[in-house]
Amino acid sequence: MKGRIYFGHPINTYDTQLERFLLAQIAACFPNLEIENPNQKHHADGYRRYSASGGKGIDYYFREVLPACTEGIFLPFRDGAWGAGVFGEAKYLADRGCPICQMTHEGFISSVDLDSIRALTVEETRFRIRTLNGKVAPY
Repeated sequence: MKGRIYFGHPINTYDTQLERFLLAQIAACFPNLEIENPNQKHHADGYRRYSASGGKGIDYYFREVLPACTEGIFLPFRDGAWGAGVFGEAKYLADRGCPICQMTHEGFISSVDLDSIRALTVEETRFRIRTLNGKVAPY
């Protein structure tokens, strides 16, 4: 059975040239792993399903997506800070004993010690990914 690597990245990189580039880098570096990209319609539908049932949409990832993953690779913001959701996903996998690493927006991959990174609050993360009028902010 093929392993699965989860690609946690800020939503303001979804559907961008940067996301396509990073996915290609991951595929080249981890050819024996299937990439689980949260930027897919069925994941957006799952998130909405959890939200509509009175729960938190993010719980969809922790209950249905991440348990099937064997590794994780995560993209912080350009200054090295990690978004709240991305950090939570990485911590979940690390706590399960899954190997995790980080990558830069240039595509460089390295190991990571979650105790040494700066994780943003939900509010700080929202400020970085949304403009004041609610549109997606540039990465």
